[in-house]
Order: sequence, then C-alpha cells, then structure tokens
Amino acid sequence: MKKMMLLVLAFNSFIFSAYAQKSDSEIERKEVFKNKEIVFYQIDERTWVGNGNMMFNESMYIIEGDELAVVIDNGTKIANLDKIIASITPKNIMMVATHVHPDHTGNARSFPEVYINPADSINIPYSMPNFKGKLKYLTDGQIIDLGARQLEVVFTPAHTPGSTTFIDKASGFGFSGDSFGSGNLLLFGGTFSQLIASCEKISAIMEGNEVEFLFPGHYHGNNPETQVRLKDLITLSKDVLSGKVKGEIDPGNSFGLPLFVSDYGVKVNYNEESLK
Repeated sequence: MKKMMLLVLAFNSFIFSAYAQKSDSEIERKEVFKNKEIVFYQIDERTWVGNGNMMFNESMYIIEGDELAVVIDNGTKIANLDKIIASITPKNIMMVATHVHPDHTGNARSFPEVYINPADSINIPYSMPNFKGKLKYLTDGQIIDLGARQLEVVFTPAHTPGSTTFIDKASGFGFSGDSFGSGNLLLFGGTFSQLIASCEKISAIMEGNEVEFLFPGHYHGNNPETQVRLKDLITLSKDVLSGKVKGEIDPGNSFGLPLFVSDYGVKVNYNEESLK
C-alpha cells in the first residue's frame, strides 16, 4: 500500500512526453470558458472539452442530452468546477470517471456522487482521499441514457484495473481517458495481454459502428485516438510478448515502471509484471 501511495503521489508531478498525432485538420474548437485553472472548448452543439493545466492538458468532457449531462472525469485541481459546469449546461449532472487517478478524479469532492469501474476501487484511498460523497459502480456494456443521446460503457483495463471507455455511437466518437495513453501509456497494474484485449475490444466496436476516433484523457486538439493507434498498440504489445522487441531501461523509472518500448509514435512504460 505504501508503494502504491508513493506512486500516486508522484503522479501529481509527472510531465507527460506525449506524442501529438497529427491529422490533416484539427477538430474545430470554440472557447466558451477560461480561467487560470481550466479552459473549456465546444466540440459540437452538445459536447465540450475542458483542459486543465497541471497535468499536460488533463481533460474532462461534458456530453449533453435532452434530460441529462454526463461529465467524464474532473481534472486535478479546479476551484468551483461544479459551478463552471453549470454555466455551460443547465442539465442535471452525472459524474463518471474513466479511471481513478488524481489528474482525473482530483475534484471528485465537488460532486455528491461519482460513478467508477469497481475494479479501480483499489485506488480510491490514494486518489480520492477527501471524497465524502457516494460511490456508484458502472457495469461493462451499460447504456447511459441522456435523453435522445446514449453512452455505452466499455471496460478497457491495462492502464489501471478499472480503466473505462465511453462510446457515443451516434456521434461517431468516444472518450477513452488514459486507456490507450494519449501517446504515452503507463501500465499500472495491467499487462500487455490486457492491453491487447482492450484494444481489440474497442477496435471491433469502432469498426462495427463507424466510430471514427476517441477523445483521450490528455487532449490538446490534434491527438484523437484512432483505430490505427489501437492496432499499432496491439502490434507493439505482441512484439514485446513474443520477445521480438526488448524493453529499454527508463532512466526516469516512472512510478515503478522501469522499462519502456517506443515505436509507431507511442511509448509504453511497464514492469516485469506486465509481461504475464
């Protein structure tokens, strides 16, 4: 437990060396709110992204339906976040987390209840120590009905045991948190085999439902994650497991993940446990 606590505390000071996946045209964004801690952009008529500035654009999303707005993640440290969200959407809020890490659940105490994947409960004492509200649990395959809009809950473990992706099939995009790394994936308590399974699972959903990309947990306007990214992660993971690619020592020894592999524009940090 002490080791886990040190890893999570260190997470607050980590600077991501993320790879920016270039595309022919960046997704258009209109600024709707800004202060010294966060800026919110409008993605489309009923979808917004908020970028914090403490952990390499730690990102949260507002997805609005006719009856409900789902907020995915809540950043690191943002004063009056609940009031900021209320200034953007008048709908009642359902707060969900892609995973329980301090740059995604750092403001959980501002909300009366938070929905998480139960497998990430292990991280609650360290990442949500001041949360006094009610924890509720998501289920794999669950459909969240927002009113004329739906999100599908898909469990995608590897980054953490309870990492989760949310898919908006009708809109053609999803929200993956750090499940696929935003270009720099850290395998905390997960394995390459789990990563392969999660990538294959989401890739099949994307292909079968014309979902073009996923908004990641550290979004900076030009790095949505595509099926190409998922397939590259599958290839790299299989190369590591087969021994074709050998991990190098990371001199920074990020959070007890001393090894890394880097190819196809992505970097994966891991330890020996990840090879099981």
